[in-house]
Amino acid sequence: MSDPLVVGRIGRPHGIRGEVTVDVRTDDPEGRFAAGTRIETDPASIGPLTVERARWHSGRLLLRFAGIDDRDAAETLRGTWLVVDSGDIPPSADPDEYHDQELIGLAVVTTGGADVGEVAGVLHHGQDLLVVRGPDGETLVPFVAALVPEVDVAGGRLVIDPPPGLLDGS
Repeated sequence: MSDPLVVGRIGRPHGIRGEVTVDVRTDDPEGRFAAGTRIETDPASIGPLTVERARWHSGRLLLRFAGIDDRDAAETLRGTWLVVDSGDIPPSADPDEYHDQELIGLAVVTTGGADVGEVAGVLHHGQDLLVVRGPDGETLVPFVAALVPEVDVAGGRLVIDPPPGLLDGS
């Protein structure tokens, strides 16, 4: 696998027949976790896992994997990351939508041309936040058009228009 991309994380067991809760990290859970789908894991020694059944219960995705038939076996999966090869994900048709792996590593500059650092990560907490790592540490930049007017994936850079105080840690 070239670049693993997290699509979920296995949580606690649900019931006694081997189902687990999943913290979904994909915008296509029905496709990613369809019955019969083989999913790689991190750590790799636990997988790959094959989805036997997927269902929603009280707003949570529940999965049952082939060979995981009881609560004890399900418990051994807790905390496992479910990953796919980023090369297997087609680019978005929306020109203003980006996959995390497209943004990570982009150079970050201000609208005035000052070097800020590079995108080290993307957080999804109600609002998408870019983790920008620069010489003075990390800064969280809300990923909104007003603050990020330009994203040039092909050119390897992202332009920000930071409000006063965003980059000086105050």
